[in-house]
Amino acid sequence: MKNIFKNTTLILGLLIIAFSLSLTSCNRSDDESDDLPQEELSDVLLRVTDEATPNAPIIYDYQVNSTTNPTVKLTDGHTYNVEVIFKNGEEDATEEIRTAKDEHFLVYNFPNSDLTLTRTDDATSTRGDGKRVGLKTKWVVNKAVKNASAQSQLVLTLYHEPVSVSEASSVSGNGVVFGSHTGGETDAQATYKISN
Repeated sequence: MKNIFKNTTLILGLLIIAFSLSLTSCNRSDDESDDLPQEELSDVLLRVTDEATPNAPIIYDYQVNSTTNPTVKLTDGHTYNVEVIFKNGEEDATEEIRTAKDEHFLVYNFPNSDLTLTRTDDATSTRGDGKRVGLKTKWVVNKAVKNASAQSQLVLTLYHEPVSVSEASSVSGNGVVFGSHTGGETDAQATYKISN
């Protein structure tokens, strides 16, 4: 009988400890240091400037939770300077990313395009580890749409608190992904159609 009482007490004690730990474990929704909660973003804009016409930037506005995606027109053989702008209503939320640059990283996925992307961020959006967040980039377009029978697009993802990041590119299917990460959570994801 003493053995049963000891085992029951031990099991009960372990359950109480496990329950206590689950209540205090990290939960992003309770993290007050999250400077850019996904639910506060309303728009992800691309300011695209063709180097052939530097005074005529075009802004493509992806609206969060929209059922349509903007179409970015790229001309084969052209070079573009691209800036990403995050909005919360009319408020520019990009500065919050710059302020917390060590906690953010952008990954550019072009699943059906042949282009070269170079991160051109200045010190205001370069992380402490030397990696550029990706708020400013240069795109050299070889072929905007590689396979005309498939959708060409950009899937742009902003990660919050990744454990590690890399600016390297990798082939993915019929396209290329610029940047990679491990860990962290998605702060925002925007999809743009690509046409030429």
